[in-house]
Amino acid sequence: MKKTIVLWAALTCVALLVTGCTASAAEERGVTASAPARTTGPEAGHEAPEAPGAATAAAYRKWGLKPFAAPPAPPAVKPVTRPAGGPVPVISEIPTREKIVFITIDDGAEKDPEFVRMMKDLRIPVTMFLTDAAIRADYPYFAPLVAQGHGLANHTLTHPNLRTLGPEAQRREICGQQTKLAKEYGTAPRLFRPPYGNWNEDTRAAAGTCGVDAIVLWRESMQIKNMQYQRGDRKLHPGDIILAHFRGPSELKGRTMTEMTATMLRRIQEQGFTVARLEDYV
Repeated sequence: MKKTIVLWAALTCVALLVTGCTASAAEERGVTASAPARTTGPEAGHEAPEAPGAATAAAYRKWGLKPFAAPPAPPAVKPVTRPAGGPVPVISEIPTREKIVFITIDDGAEKDPEFVRMMKDLRIPVTMFLTDAAIRADYPYFAPLVAQGHGLANHTLTHPNLRTLGPEAQRREICGQQTKLAKEYGTAPRLFRPPYGNWNEDTRAAAGTCGVDAIVLWRESMQIKNMQYQRGDRKLHPGDIILAHFRGPSELKGRTMTEMTATMLRRIQEQGFTVARLEDYV
């Protein structure tokens, strides 16, 4: 019995010595003994990981575009606010020195599924000013765009020229659409755009009673292939608000909503600007 115990103890010591040497040697080589080294890279049947930003670049290439520079961080204090009890501000641009612009898209008549996919791929923020008469046939189309984080804004119930309406009729158009959008998408808009850009002080007062924080006009409007500019220099300026529309081939001479959007993005990029989220500044 004693011989058996002695033999067992000797074998245990030898095993411990061997294990300790193996661990020490491995540690000297910078490898943990308990975790076998793994072979990575193409020789192991794995593709090399994509470089940072490669997925974004691939998403942009899909739409014939180059990635935009990231916009600056939003300001700690929004440069456009409605004073408590004060009139609703009316804006065409955001006061900033940053080379950023803001994209707004009106009405909602065209409901191209490819545009939803495009916005998901590109992750460029837009603000949608929706008219109930244009969207009521397919409210669900806009739900994924809202879920992606794009801004939801008010463009009246029926798209009238508000300057031809009295105060109460204007209030019904604006407040009625606030209610509709809140019901369909779970949030009441803060921003309002009058159809055709036509407004008066009755519009401003009505918007204020409906919970609107700003009336948003524009500096440029995207047409089929080019922008229309309000300024004589025909250039984008920091903080400009750009107007586009949910339009399809019948309005765009055969071009699609995604083609028009891609052209607009190229025009922005050609002038050295990137796109920021309007709601972060108003």
